[in-house]
Amino acid sequence: MNLADHFLVAMPSMDDPFFEGSVVYLCQHGEEGAMGIVINKPSPVTMDLIFAAADSAIPERFQNEWVMMGGPVQIDRGYVVHTPVGNWQNSLTVNDRVALTTSRDIIENLAQPGAVEKAVVSIGYSSWEAGQLERELAENAWLTVPADTHILFDLPYGDRYEAAFAKIGVNPGMMMSGAGHA
Repeated sequence: MNLADHFLVAMPSMDDPFFEGSVVYLCQHGEEGAMGIVINKPSPVTMDLIFAAADSAIPERFQNEWVMMGGPVQIDRGYVVHTPVGNWQNSLTVNDRVALTTSRDIIENLAQPGAVEKAVVSIGYSSWEAGQLERELAENAWLTVPADTHILFDLPYGDRYEAAFAKIGVNPGMMMSGAGHA
């Protein structure tokens, strides 16, 4: 099972305060574990600050946009999920259209026309050790949904949770908080 390029959608019963109500875009999943970026939880940082730190003018499309709180791991580093894949110093290709980049060169090029079409910037990331995500899935903590670039890049962050559920025809408000096992 490889869930890279899928959304992990926290079930309404999720009791982890960080991941409650979260949508995680999984960038990597394999025998060693999984990693992804929460795409619907804003951090206290805006893109204006990111561009100021890079000493670059902020493009209009990023003005007043929030940097996401990508996860509780390495919250002192930035991560960019973007399209197109491009050729950056430190990238993980998720699919033929989307990559995750951690190098500063992408921030410096976000303002360049044509370099990066769409992007979600986060501080920190989310990770699961080998077998951990599979256990959490078996415990009904997460729902998996094939990723959708419209949800990932175009929807306001506050709409992404319900949109991910709607992609598979589910209303999260109608879900029961418990699960049974036969």
